[in-house]
Amino acid sequence: MNIAITGANGHLGIRLIRRLSDNHTVKAIVRSDRAKQALMHTFPDLDVVVVNYLKSDELANALLGCEQVIHLVGIIKESKTATFSDAHENSCRALSVAAQRSDVKRIVYLNIIGASVQSKNACLQSRGHAEAILTAGDVPASILRIPMVLGEGDYASMALKKNSSAKRAFTFRADSLEQPIYAEDVVDAVSAILARQTNGEWDLAGIESVSRRDLILRAASLFNNSPKVTSLPISIGLTLAFFLELLPNPPVTRAMLGVLDHDDQIDVKPTCDELDLTLTSLDETLKKVLT
Repeated sequence: MNIAITGANGHLGIRLIRRLSDNHTVKAIVRSDRAKQALMHTFPDLDVVVVNYLKSDELANALLGCEQVIHLVGIIKESKTATFSDAHENSCRALSVAAQRSDVKRIVYLNIIGASVQSKNACLQSRGHAEAILTAGDVPASILRIPMVLGEGDYASMALKKNSSAKRAFTFRADSLEQPIYAEDVVDAVSAILARQTNGEWDLAGIESVSRRDLILRAASLFNNSPKVTSLPISIGLTLAFFLELLPNPPVTRAMLGVLDHDDQIDVKPTCDELDLTLTSLDETLKKVLT
């Protein structure tokens, strides 16, 4: 099977390239020459194409010969040069048109838990509209929604390791529920969806839903550490983010904090049964990504 991956230079994209290249022909689609060079350094024989995700003609040419496309493009933080509407709705609109003009039989869209057109959070609402655009298109779309992903060397894992290794850990709303999933379990799920070649929408997360405080302490136990976890009111972060949003590229925004503060408590059994998945336990996930 010929498979295209948009946003292929991210952590999940790289994992999908490694997994799918064994049995399929993979084309990586990225938006910059820098991303292309980085991928080709890791995968010298990989077919990498640079496109503007907002231009359907460029996407259509890149997708010629591909039967399925995995769409990984998305952001949780806006800046002056990267908006939710472009990253989500407009990129999905261009992809839907491009897929109709090429050989694509199915689009697999990786979204985040909580995405909904009814959401009051700007990011989650934008993601919900992106889903609606793809599912209304002529090319069938399958949607997989996931929460925090933990993988070796990724940003979320490094941030968790830093907090769990400290004597005192600071976090917003420590009672917020997290249900992190191991990156390779996400790859398993995407692979299963590709093999099924059927429409569907699935919510998937890790096996356990735990408070942010408990997650830090579980991670800290791997280092024989027991940090004092200080819970900060989310209102403090939102106030700070309000002023940071005046910068061209703020390090944090209110919408970003809203996504990260979302309580995750997902029943994973229906998705695991349907896609025949066996998930990695939380303790094993933490061991893999932190040690």
